[in-house]
Order: sequence, then structure tokens, then C-alpha cells
Amino acid sequence: MRIMESAIREVVNMSWPTLVIVMAIILILKVTYYFKGDKRTFCLHEDIMDLLFLLYLIMLFQLVTSQDLAGGGTNLSPFKEIFRYEVGSSLFYRQVVGNIAIFIPLGYFASRYCKIKDLLTIFLVTLLSSGVIETVQYFIGRCFDIDDIILNVVGGVFGFLLYIALSAINKHLPKVLQKDWFYNLLCIAIIAFLVICVLRIY
Repeated sequence: MRIMESAIREVVNMSWPTLVIVMAIILILKVTYYFKGDKRTFCLHEDIMDLLFLLYLIMLFQLVTSQDLAGGGTNLSPFKEIFRYEVGSSLFYRQVVGNIAIFIPLGYFASRYCKIKDLLTIFLVTLLSSGVIETVQYFIGRCFDIDDIILNVVGGVFGFLLYIALSAINKHLPKVLQKDWFYNLLCIAIIAFLVICVLRIY
């Protein structure tokens, strides 16, 4: 738990100025649109999901472009780095579990926005996305690691499975729980929970 809190604190420390600026501008535009635009197209939970995806991408950018203390280099041997870390160690959670976890949201959001229903598509989406990230990291002095790509793809697949599971559950919910107002309240509750978690860490 302490390892996860440390990782979250590190990401928030790197990202908060960008997050505050972007969030403020987007919220100003959203409020302006609500009062001046077409209110019929305003859906709070859809807007919140859009904001969460944007915030995730900003934090992912901050995380993958921050300075790598290990320096540059290349690892093209699959599983070489994965099996180097002792299961349960802090490095295992940071390098293995962390690389899986950071791509779970991408797998979920990509599946949600593109209505992806097959494993091959999400595999290719996460493979290409992770490949681009690793290539950029190599050219900015960080390490290109094939194991990171493998772990990122695993995370993307987990995100896809989460989307499929939630979609299946949603179809069997009572009609009242499929209404926009329910999802609006659910999203607000999730945002409040995330804010409380971050505040507790600090």
C-alpha cells in the first residue's frame, strides 16, 4: 500500500500544475457551453469520463517522459527484466505491476470510445501505443524495453476485459440504474473518492 501511495504521490507531484490549468480551462468552457450552447447535448457523466481520460493521458505523458534514473539503453530480450525482480519486492511492484497498471485505463477508455469488442484490436491498440512511448523514451535518453511493452499490453487487455465485464453487467441492471442521472451520481461519487484518496496521501 505504501508503494502505491508513493507512486501516486510522485505522479501527482509531476502532473498537478498541468492538471489544474487544463481542468480549469475545460471546466470554464463546459460551464459556458452549458449556459450558452445546446443543453440537450449536455450529459454530465459522459463529460466526466472525457475529463478522466484526458487527465489520464496528461499523467501518462508526465510519467513516461520524466527522467529515468537508470539512464538510456535498449532491452530487446523478452522477459529478461521482468524475471529480474523478486516477486513482492518494491522494484517488482514499481516495474512490473506498475507497467501493467498504467495501461489498464488506456485499455478501458480505448474500448469504450471505439466500442472495441475483440481482443485482437485492443492488443494492436495497446501494442502500438506502448511502442510509440518506448520509442520516444529512447530518443529522450530513457530506456527502450521490450518488457515494458509486454507488460503494457497485458494492462491494456485487463482494461478491455474490465470494459467487457462492466458492459455485460450494465445490460442486466434494472432499468432505473441505466438512466443518465444514476451514472451522473456514480461519476460524482468516484471523483469525490479519488479526491479524498489523494488528500489522504498528502
